[in-house]
Formats: sequence, structure tokens, C-alpha cells
Amino acid sequence: MNGSRKPKTDDALSVARRYLDIIHADSLSQEQAQALARLTVDNFANHYNSGFLQYRKSVTEGGEFAAVEWSGRGATFTDVQGRQYIDCLGGYGLLSLGWSHQKVVAAVKAQLDRAPMPTQELLDWPRGMLADLLARITPGDIEYAFFVSSGTEAVEGAMKFAKAATGKSGFIAAVRGFHGKTAGSLSLMGKAKFRKPAMPLLPNVYHVPFGDAAAVEQQLRIAREVGNDIAAVVMEPVQGEAGAIVPPDDFWPSLRALCDEYEVLLIADEVQTGLGRTGALWGVNHWNVAPDIICSAKALGGGVMPIGSFMASKRVWNHFIEDPFFHTTTTGGNPLACAAAIATINVVLEEDLPRQAAEKGDYFMQRLQPLAERYGSVYQKITGKGLLIGQHFHDAEIGYKVAAGLFHRGVLISGTLTNAQTIRIEPPLVIEYDEIDETLNRLEDTLKAIAGAPATGEVITLASVEIPAERASDGARKQVSPAAAAL
Repeated sequence: MNGSRKPKTDDALSVARRYLDIIHADSLSQEQAQALARLTVDNFANHYNSGFLQYRKSVTEGGEFAAVEWSGRGATFTDVQGRQYIDCLGGYGLLSLGWSHQKVVAAVKAQLDRAPMPTQELLDWPRGMLADLLARITPGDIEYAFFVSSGTEAVEGAMKFAKAATGKSGFIAAVRGFHGKTAGSLSLMGKAKFRKPAMPLLPNVYHVPFGDAAAVEQQLRIAREVGNDIAAVVMEPVQGEAGAIVPPDDFWPSLRALCDEYEVLLIADEVQTGLGRTGALWGVNHWNVAPDIICSAKALGGGVMPIGSFMASKRVWNHFIEDPFFHTTTTGGNPLACAAAIATINVVLEEDLPRQAAEKGDYFMQRLQPLAERYGSVYQKITGKGLLIGQHFHDAEIGYKVAAGLFHRGVLISGTLTNAQTIRIEPPLVIEYDEIDETLNRLEDTLKAIAGAPATGEVITLASVEIPAERASDGARKQVSPAAAAL
């Protein structure tokens, strides 16, 4: 029977060609856009994860044509049907420079034409340049960097290097902390929902309330008394997934002092907070603290290439220097990713994005607070620092209604993974003030609707097959090649 079955690859070539035609298309007609939306939903349901579609209800439940992203610039993007959205999610911190920042795109294109991937044997100069740049902008005596492809890998590397540097195996992390979902980083995770299916995880990992330095000290003292050797304390400067939770001002200085006293390393997970998000170049800079290891990712690639890094002092790096193959990666820190990161650092410094985040964050917060007070039946509180802001609601259902309501009004926003009652505001740092104002207007319309009052804003109906002229991009009204129409 197997011999008579049609090989699965028989039609793969023709399908691949049709897909490539779409990739190369500058624009889609309305009919093609609708076909692509249907195809994308089918592909996700049948070959990726149907549960993802259920989770992303705000972009699929509105009608026949789901929202399928197409292109963007700055803090505004369009879906395949030309509908425009203000991006207040920023790819969970990935798009700090906005959509397709041209300086980063240009750097990657230049490197792409020269040499996209390294030999792994010779020395690739973009890697060395990026390591040098990071040594110049990180606090304290950090002078070495290793490059990977994601934040999770950065945390894994930091844990491994901490063990090697100290000869110890234990870690202290925070409740509701988020550090990634591979085995080691998941061990640091501060929420049972994500930990339980993968247990048992790494042993000798202990959790304390975030912002409670006394709890950290107690855990360090007990660990010393009972012989549980602790390699490092791992914390986010501001907890992102927990809901933009800012610790007390004495927390990070206390962590530094405690780690010195108990001879353990201090690891700052800056995957979400780094490169300006909180209004400082690094989150720890708010408290003038120099950790032993810093993890970075998300914004480091400028929203163009995936790259992560963990950086440390020579004391931490010594084992790696003695054995250069102690830690390796084939594609992490490739020339394309390093070119993107070099351009990103240039943009962050040249456009002073930390200052922009601080000022725009203050502007946002000063206008959100009155809304939270006016709609006390909806809000619990507003938290955050810079452009990492958490809207805390009375329950998760209200949070979903706010996210869905804003989406239908053309604003992309999302909840957090470790705190279901919180919806974050995490836009590109280049968001314009008029975009902030428009977001707040649409938010108030959403809140009025939830509170029972009539909303006044324009509502985007996902089921609509008509694209209003003022919302449609030029590309949505043009044709693509005949092959692309085969969708």
C-alpha cells in the first residue's frame, strides 16, 4: 500500500513557488488579500497550532477575514487588507525601533550581499565589532559578550557561565518572573502554569517575592546554612510579563550588596528592559547598579534580525577563555544579526531612544492615571517605567475586553503571560505623540463601551470585505503577478 501512495513532495514545489510569489509581491489585490487571510488561518490551524488561533481571538473572531500582518513603518502597520493599526505592543519589546527601521534594514542588506553566514572557523569581524560596542555601553566592568538567537538562549548561557565561574549550581529568582521556556530558563520561571508540564526542572532553584530584598537575604542565609550552594540571583530590573512591576528603589542596590556579601553573582535579565525600554539604556541604570552578567535580546536586533547576548566581566568569562569550546552556537551571532545589532545600537544612541522612552512614558502615564480613576470599575491600577506600562484590571475577562475592543478600533495591544489581569502598553520607542493621543482616545471609547456608555470612535469590523479608502494602503489596491493569484 505504501508503494502506491503519492509522495508528499509531489506538489510541494508548485506550492513553494506560489508562496515565493507572495513573498516577492509588493502588494495584493483585495481578492488576493482575502485569500491569503483564509490560507493563513488554515495553515495555522492544520500545520502550526490551532490553539494559537483560539488564544488570539481578538484577531480572528471578528469575522470571515482574520487580521494577517503585511508591513509597517514606525509605530503604524497594515494588515494584508490595508487596514491600519497603531502598534502599542511592539512585538513584546522586539520592535523598539519600530517597524522596518531603514538604517537597520540597510545594514542587514549590505551584509547580506557580502556574507550572510560565518565559516565558523575564520574570524568574522561583525561579531567582534558588536562585542566591542556592547562592552562600551554596559555598566560596570562587563567587557565580554556571547551571541545567540533569542532571550531564552541568553538566559541559558548566563546560567551556565554562572555555574562555571562559581562552582555552584543554585539560583534564586522571583515569583512571576519570566526568563524563557527552555529547561534551564523555565526553572527560573515564576508561574506554575508554564513550569508544571515540563517538571521536574533544574533542582536547587528558589523563588522569592519580587522587590523583597529581605526575602532574598533570608533565602541566601538558609541556603548557606543547609549547604545549597547558590551561583546567582536572577532578576528582571522591571518585571515585564508580570505586568510592568517596578521594584522599590532600594531593591537593586540591596541585591548588589547581598550578592557581594554571600559571594554569589547578580544576573540582570534585560531581555525586555534593555536598550532604552524603561527610560534608561539599561534598566539597572535607574539604580546605578552594575550586575555581574547582563542578558539582552528582543530590541537588540532592531526588529529586523533575531539576536540575543549575555555579557559579563572577565572573572565570569575565564572558564570560556580557557576552553573556547565550552559554549558554542552555529547560527547565533551570525553576520546578519550582528550587522542589525550594530545598526540598532547606533540608532538607540543617535536618536536618544532612552530619553524618548522616558518622556513619552511620562506623557502616557499622566494621561492613563485619570482614565484609571474615572473608570474605577474597570481598573485596579497603572504601573510601569518608561514605555513599559501595565494596565491592571479587576479580572482577566475585563482585560480581554479591553484588548479586543482596542484591536477593533485599530490599536494592537496584548496581555501578559504571567499575569492574566494585566494588559501591557509597550509600543515602539519611536511612537509619535499624536499616535499616543489617538491611542488614548480609542482606549477611552473602549472603556466607555465596557462601562456601558456609548463609544464614539470608529470600529474596524474584521468581517468587512470593503476597505475604506482612507484606511487602505496604496498597495492594497494594486495587483500582483499572475502566479501569486493562484492562491
